[in-house]
Amino acid sequence: MNKRINSFSKILACVLFFFLSSFNNYAQDTIVNKYGLQVISSIKGYQASIRDNPGKDMLDLKKLIPSLTIDLKYAGANNFMETKVYPKIKTTYLRKPAAAALAAVQRELKENELGLKIFDAYRPYAVTEKMWELVKDDRYAADPKKGSGHNRGISVDLTIIDLQTKRPLDMGTTFDDFSDTAHHDFQALPKEVLLNRLLLRNIMEKNGFKALETEWWHYSFSNGIQYELLDLSFEQLRKLKI
Repeated sequence: MNKRINSFSKILACVLFFFLSSFNNYAQDTIVNKYGLQVISSIKGYQASIRDNPGKDMLDLKKLIPSLTIDLKYAGANNFMETKVYPKIKTTYLRKPAAAALAAVQRELKENELGLKIFDAYRPYAVTEKMWELVKDDRYAADPKKGSGHNRGISVDLTIIDLQTKRPLDMGTTFDDFSDTAHHDFQALPKEVLLNRLLLRNIMEKNGFKALETEWWHYSFSNGIQYELLDLSFEQLRKLKI
């Protein structure tokens, strides 16, 4: 009997040691920033966070959906910041459920010879801090005190294109137009524009995304709060070969 108790105690001690070691590694690789937010900034921290929930994996959108058109505005200077804040990259990332939902949107659009053009998806937390310094209006930029759905890997900025011409449908404004005209409830627009915005909204919401009312191009996948804020570089994600 004593031998069994001793054996059980040793097993329990090993399990407890493994759990505490994993927790400590995760804690060491997760920064609590000046706003009191936990932000994962290392690959070890990211891997620890997905160990028990593979659904938190970040997926390469171009690998998952090869037919996507990707035009990352922050990888160049043609954006509201008027500077390049991403490296020169040809893909971007979303968490697995959001990426799968986006693939479903693309499949449905292709039936009508339409497709998606991606302006932005995953965004490192440090970039959100830089954006806030310029805008400081939470209708158009995420307050770093809360973090962004982009930092969690569940938000995407996009539009619809005609697959034959590769031209985007007319949505009434350009991407990152910080005016009332970009709001979903703005109605003083041609009927075609309103229908195009409605098409995008309906197909995105049908597949689990929610619109941001002040930006026709911005959608976030449901239950985003369960995903940690990330400050991983695109180079770190590329090396994971996800």
